[in-house]
Amino acid sequence: MSTLLETINDPKDLAGLSVEQLTQLAEEMRELITHSVSQTGGHLASNLGVVETTIAMHRVFDFTKDRLLWDVGHQCYAHKILTGRRKQFSQLRQENGLSGFPNPDESQYDVFSVGHAGTSIPTALGLALGAQHKKSDEKIVALVGDASIVNGLSFEALNNLGLAKRQLLIILNDNSMAIDVTQGSIAKFLSKVRLSHTYEDIRDTTNRILEHLPLVGKRMEEAVENFKRTLRMANTPSRLFESLNIPYFGPVDGHDIGSLIELFTALLHLDTPAVLHVYTRKGKGYDPADDNPCKYHSTGPFEVNGTSEKAAATKRSFTAAFGDAIVELGEKDDRVIAITAAMPDGTGLVKFRERFPDRYYDVGIAESVAIDIAAGLAKQGLRPVVCIYSTFLQRGFDQIFQEVALQNLPVTFCVDRAGAVGNDGPTHHGLYDLGYCRMLPNFTVAAPADENELKDALALAAKGDKPFVIRYPKDTVPVIAKNVIPYELGKSARIRHGKSEFAIVTIGPILKEAMDAAQMLEAEGISITVINARFAKPVDPAIIELFAQGKTVLLAEDSSIACGFGSAVIEQALQIANESNTQSLHNSIGKAVLLGGPDLFVPAAARNRQLDWMQISAKQIAETVKKLKYQAKTTDKSI
Repeated sequence: MSTLLETINDPKDLAGLSVEQLTQLAEEMRELITHSVSQTGGHLASNLGVVETTIAMHRVFDFTKDRLLWDVGHQCYAHKILTGRRKQFSQLRQENGLSGFPNPDESQYDVFSVGHAGTSIPTALGLALGAQHKKSDEKIVALVGDASIVNGLSFEALNNLGLAKRQLLIILNDNSMAIDVTQGSIAKFLSKVRLSHTYEDIRDTTNRILEHLPLVGKRMEEAVENFKRTLRMANTPSRLFESLNIPYFGPVDGHDIGSLIELFTALLHLDTPAVLHVYTRKGKGYDPADDNPCKYHSTGPFEVNGTSEKAAATKRSFTAAFGDAIVELGEKDDRVIAITAAMPDGTGLVKFRERFPDRYYDVGIAESVAIDIAAGLAKQGLRPVVCIYSTFLQRGFDQIFQEVALQNLPVTFCVDRAGAVGNDGPTHHGLYDLGYCRMLPNFTVAAPADENELKDALALAAKGDKPFVIRYPKDTVPVIAKNVIPYELGKSARIRHGKSEFAIVTIGPILKEAMDAAQMLEAEGISITVINARFAKPVDPAIIELFAQGKTVLLAEDSSIACGFGSAVIEQALQIANESNTQSLHNSIGKAVLLGGPDLFVPAAARNRQLDWMQISAKQIAETVKKLKYQAKTTDKSI
């Protein structure tokens, strides 16, 4: 049986549909989103919450010429379905499929590639100012969540909205949730307002907005002033926005398509920036996600059976291993404080939060603040552990430099999702933390290869008095039987003694790939040395000794080659070669091979495919060694 959704191939197809049909369409879209995410994984709860709002926006605005900005972008699935990508939606987050985030390479309807919070209002302001300069009539719309609007970037942009003397609509999507429960005083204020409003209150507010903002007749400036006057004595977020001289409307029901269409149509005519506050339910339409939006913020594949679900089984992850390790450390050392930025579950801190609630802080989507709080705690003699995904830690680089590195404070950064992250794609890869942390004075940068090394690194960091980075991937913890050499600061471990001219030095769990590659090569009569570097900074002099031995050294890392671990080894080796004026060492360094992230943005795909592309999978490492051996033989014969 054909569905209404099958007739929608472009936003223009919404024009002739009644409100009842649009409501039916919303339910069909929810079914498609739930089914697809159950197969591919993705951000479920947030997308189920914005379906009606998305339909209403596309019904009123023409985003072939108007501009729609998504904050974070993980709630854009309904938008993708409506803008000609429905048939490709089954390939969401797959190799050569649709991105899980807005992507201008996919569609003219996507303005920016986004994946971080706080960006929609400032980029929308830039677009509005650009339109103002060009004197164009395009409408600018930014959709931002209640967790993202309290981000520093958002507030800086709100503070500068007065620069725009034209239309700019900010839709505040308020569901009282980020990845976890929204944190902070403003979030609590919004939550209080939310709880104080009944459905009748929301309907009344909608009617009053429409009454004061007629499509024709009264001057818009006068209408806005009249509406503002009715809110001045009310306990609403209008106080916050009006103090910034930003017209505020709401709160209204974000699931009432008919009213949303009327509101967007009325607000279309504003010639000033404004905020429309909509209430939505994260996870609406799928009971497990509605009941537990934290769990279904981002999920792997799962089984759908009516309104019940069964999550796919997974092996032990580095995140889970870290979660147990920091609780164990917290039991032994009461100086240990855990800090996260809106992702206690994603970083493995839920157990620590439950065990040590007075030693745990969630600052919301405010990575820079998390780092500076940690600096203050460290100054007081405590041992703060900042737990943030690699891609989001980038947002706090200035604070890492100024308040931690420059002060030489014992802050430990536990960097989850380091390296290639798989299907989340370019906005979420953690390929750069190793580089920007290792270049800072006073820092130690470690990458554990397995769970035991993760525990050892965490304990070592807590005992020290300097900044310490521990990076690990979004992956299962490998079992590496021979990796049993005691863990020491700045020391590598020779895991396999090879008899050939080749040595491979790895950092982090890529050690398992190297060991598997060595086994493959052994079957073909090629014996190689395998070194577990353990630290990107400091670099163990024993690694440099491999060059002095005349070996061809392969340096493999789940990180960008630029500024990475391999670069660090080459830099140190060249310095030693220059100081000793040793030509043979120079020659050996010239044979080094760097394997890791290339100078491009790695597309979404399964993580094992990305390791292949970076030439750091077992198969690719083995192929590289065989190729080098063949080239060496060919060169010898030609001589």
